[in-house]
Amino acid sequence: MIAASLFFQRTNFTDAMYIVAFSLFIYGMSGLTGPRTAVRGNKIAAVGMAIAVVATLIQPHVLSGSSTPWLIALGLVLGTAVGIPAARNVRMTAMPQMVALFNGVGGGAVAIIAWVEYRHHFRTGLSDWRLKAEIPTLFAAIVGSISFWGSNIAFGKLQEILPGRPIKLPLQVVINLGLFVIALASAIVLAAGTHSQALFILGILVTAALLGNMVVLPIGGADMPVVISLLNAFTGLSAAATGIALNNTAMIVAGMIVGASGTILTNLMAKAMNRSVPAIVAGGFGGAVAAPAAGALDRGPVRSTSAQDVAIQLSYARQVVVAPGYGMAVAQAQHAVRELERALEAKGVEVKFAIHPVAGRMPGHMNVLLAEADVPYDLLKEMDEINPEFSRTDVTLVIGANDVTNPAAKNEPGSPIYGMPILEVDKSGSVIVLKRSMASGFAGIDNPLFYDPKTAMLFGDAKQSVSDITSEVQAL
Repeated sequence: MIAASLFFQRTNFTDAMYIVAFSLFIYGMSGLTGPRTAVRGNKIAAVGMAIAVVATLIQPHVLSGSSTPWLIALGLVLGTAVGIPAARNVRMTAMPQMVALFNGVGGGAVAIIAWVEYRHHFRTGLSDWRLKAEIPTLFAAIVGSISFWGSNIAFGKLQEILPGRPIKLPLQVVINLGLFVIALASAIVLAAGTHSQALFILGILVTAALLGNMVVLPIGGADMPVVISLLNAFTGLSAAATGIALNNTAMIVAGMIVGASGTILTNLMAKAMNRSVPAIVAGGFGGAVAAPAAGALDRGPVRSTSAQDVAIQLSYARQVVVAPGYGMAVAQAQHAVRELERALEAKGVEVKFAIHPVAGRMPGHMNVLLAEADVPYDLLKEMDEINPEFSRTDVTLVIGANDVTNPAAKNEPGSPIYGMPILEVDKSGSVIVLKRSMASGFAGIDNPLFYDPKTAMLFGDAKQSVSDITSEVQAL
């Protein structure tokens, strides 16, 4: 037994377990490239995480001390009790909020670990720790705190606890820069060896917290997909820095994977919106604003239609493209859309789905919703693939999408979304738009598509409207 215990506690054995763990992380992530393999990829990555936890727990110093095992057990029980019900019960429309909240929890955990480790090692006076891990710990404290508080603001905006519009203070950029300088200066003072470490480490955490709030508050709803990706990258990088401080291989590798993938995704989202990340951080456009007053814009009349007329158009079309947006998510209409797609396919109509990379409130939001409704993955076409198809499309059905179909992005240089790549639905033979009202989208601007002579508006709840259309299609 003693020999076996010594074997399992050997450094080489735990390192081998960590290698297996992060190999499973990487292999599991490769399965997230499509809905068919995503569940399996998640399970594989979860097995890797379980191995990493066991590898950490079997190290002698982890369970030393009378209270440590009980604290670890308590943390596992509480985390399981909160995490599993939250993940199982969350609606798909609320998935962006959950991602923001869980990401914030990770950043907060990193910030607390950095604070505890810093206080512990300064009190014990371990000079070798200061040489090897002090800077990573300070980095983790700053970035982890920014990620935690910024993610909380993102959650509040997405959950509509806070206004979705940008909330700015006078000289906002100057305030943010000042907070960053204070946090950085405090870290430099600590690294120089001050004896007032408790005051300065708390100052770093508080200043970084204020900075996290101040950075995200001025960002509107239209930029939220990029913000979520950026904060996710921050959490990963801070976790990797904490792994260096704790000499934990799994944390270093997992943190760098999250940081790198989050950074790549942030860049892709920013390009999809024709935005730069610095411009977004400096204060993005967007927000939940009311539609312009009647007559404020003289774009011409709006043509309304009925479910019966829409059904006739769709049934006798050769190709129909469905362009979903956040309105579909709010109405939880994805299953009704799947039924409509089946009804049209039964009549020999070719149906495709146009997916804009920032439709919804998080990257891949529409893909997740449609996958949940069992829409075949090969019917989902990304923006670059579907845009050439619109000129050959008889009818495009826009369901709750606004800014991502707005021609102002191409035709109006003064528009705040000018230059943003869009779904070019206006090139279709005809366009049917399903919306509750003429209210604007997250960018808070009018959509000329709604006034196009070949566009017809079907007002009402998207789920009910799609169900009515499906019934009419089946009756023909």
